[in-house]
Amino acid sequence: MHKDIEEILVNEEELKNICKRLGEQISRDYLGKNLLIIGILKGSCVFMSDLIRYITIPCEIDFMSVSSYGNGVNSSGVVKIVKDLDTSIEGYDVLIAEDILDTGRTLTHLTKLLSQRNPNSIKVVTCLDKPDRRVTSLKADYTGTVIPDRFIVGYGLDYAQKYRNLPYIGILKPEIYGE
Repeated sequence: MHKDIEEILVNEEELKNICKRLGEQISRDYLGKNLLIIGILKGSCVFMSDLIRYITIPCEIDFMSVSSYGNGVNSSGVVKIVKDLDTSIEGYDVLIAEDILDTGRTLTHLTKLLSQRNPNSIKVVTCLDKPDRRVTSLKADYTGTVIPDRFIVGYGLDYAQKYRNLPYIGILKPEIYGE
């Protein structure tokens, strides 16, 4: 365990099982559909990479980069598109892959924006759901696991662009981020 981690919340084996379970469900639900998985950078890159290995039907992938955090620990509520899609999503069944659903602001904004581009459908898959912080009515269609309201890092999640490379989800020691 990394010296800045207080506790491992979701270990490597649990993450593998989450991706396997979600990948199998998505494969069943999207059978015969025109699936486009959109990863939200940078946080979802590890989760999405593992998830798509368990999806057994044809799919395409693309990425968007959005920001509402900067280097802070709380969402600013202002969502900025940093990198838009390379693909037109018209006619696709879109599945947005996100590392964590907390306030819901970013995903609410994103689903509204993408729905204007005429996809067949839009759904959300998230590795982690932190419902205690939700300020919107958005719910993920596919959820890996529900977690408590703690500041977490690892498996793609960061604090000030660090800790993304940890192979598990860990609770960051409060003294690291100044709380």
